[in-house]
Amino acid sequence: MDESLYKTLVFTAIFLALFFVGWSFYDSFIAEKKPGDLDFLTGDQFFEDGDYQSALSSYHQALTEDPNHIPAIRGVARTLMQLERNDEAMEFFNRAIRMDPNAGATYANRGILHDRIGEYRLAIADYEKALQLDQELTEGPHWLTRFLRLQPEKPPTIADRANYLKLELAKPASERVLRVKEEDEAQRSYKY
Repeated sequence: MDESLYKTLVFTAIFLALFFVGWSFYDSFIAEKKPGDLDFLTGDQFFEDGDYQSALSSYHQALTEDPNHIPAIRGVARTLMQLERNDEAMEFFNRAIRMDPNAGATYANRGILHDRIGEYRLAIADYEKALQLDQELTEGPHWLTRFLRLQPEKPPTIADRANYLKLELAKPASERVLRVKEEDEAQRSYKY
């Protein structure tokens, strides 16, 4: 390895290490944390790991500290949806939307729930509202998110799903294919 490349790599490594230490210090001691934030973040980690019971417990703990912690309310809704406690999930999605009606991801997730329980026209309405509020949802998960989830293929977006549902609902009922179990189970909810 030549000397200039070696120096560049050493400088880069030192810079990244110092940046990480600085960020950790800021995040741990300086950044303002609101009541419920730590339990919410713990719940998010459990959710990403697929430990939905622990996620639900952490989100509820966050809501004990702050009953209006909107990200925790959304977390409860997403987790209940994963646990197939659909009526409860719908209540929490509706609560989150009442509290923050401009959050596109919440409409997207409620649309996914409507889709899962066979309320396809309501799913389309929620997907369209989500896309109206947040154009980035048309792109689906960011490449880094997919990388961290070990998801090399770009999954269908809610825009793709809404278009598919519209096409299928336009067909006679006997010709519709509204669910493909393997593909539906592979879909992930949207964070925040």
